[in-house]
Amino acid sequence: TMSRDSNYDHHISIFSPQGRLYQMEYAFKAASSASGLTGISLRGKNSCVVVNKKKVPDRLMDPQSISHIFNISPQIGCLTTGMIADCKAQIQRMRYEAADYQFKYGYSIPVHVLAKRIADIAQVNTQSASMRPLATVCILVGVDDERGPQVFKVDCAGHYLPFYGTASGAKEQEAMNYLEKKVEEMKEYDTDQTVRTAIMCLGSVLGSDFRGSEIEVAMVEGTNGKFRLLSEEEIDAHLSFIADSDA
Repeated sequence: TMSRDSNYDHHISIFSPQGRLYQMEYAFKAASSASGLTGISLRGKNSCVVVNKKKVPDRLMDPQSISHIFNISPQIGCLTTGMIADCKAQIQRMRYEAADYQFKYGYSIPVHVLAKRIADIAQVNTQSASMRPLATVCILVGVDDERGPQVFKVDCAGHYLPFYGTASGAKEQEAMNYLEKKVEEMKEYDTDQTVRTAIMCLGSVLGSDFRGSEIEVAMVEGTNGKFRLLSEEEIDAHLSFIADSDA
C-alpha cells in the first residue's frame, strides 16, 4: 500500500501536512546505509582520531585507492559516510573552501568555520529544486590552536555540531552508545588511548575481530600536527596491544 503521504515525496522542497520533508529523510537513509560502513571519531586531550571499516568491493581493484578518509588541508581531516561519489564531490568543495580561506585571510581555516561553511552549502540543497542533497555525512577533525581538538559532524540537511566522540553510518547508534559510556574519561586520553578506544568501539559494534588491513585509522595530534593515515603496521601494533590488555 502506498502511504497517504506518497504525493509529498516527489519534490525536495514540498512539506507534507505533518511538516516533514520526505526527500531529506530518504537522503539521511541513503547516507547512513549506502556504503554499509560505520565510521567512528573521537577526540582526546590533544588529538583527534577517525576509524572506519575498509571494504574493497572487487579483488581486482587496488586496495590503496579505496578510502573514506580524506585530507582537507594538511591539518584538517574528514571521514565520510554515504555514497562515495557524493562524498568526493563534497570533499572537493571543502578543499576549495579551505584553500580559498587560506588565500584570503593568510592563515588556515579553523575546523568550526569549515564545518559551518559546508553545512550552509548543504542546507541550500534542501530548499532548491535544481540540486538534490548529497547523500553524505562527514565528520571533520582537527586540532585548533585556540579551541584544542575539534570533531564536527555535518549531515546532508546542513546541521553541524561539535562532539567529544561520534559515529556515522550503518551502526551509528550502537557506536554512540559505546562512546557515551566513556565520554568523561575520553577528555583526558592521550593519543594512543584515543586511537585504541576508537578501534575497540568499532570492534565492539561490528562484533568481529579485524586485521590491520581491514580498517582505516587516521589521526591528528597537537596544533602543529598533520592529519595522516596510520600504516598497517601501526594499526597492527595497536590491535595487538588491545588483544594483550583484553587477555
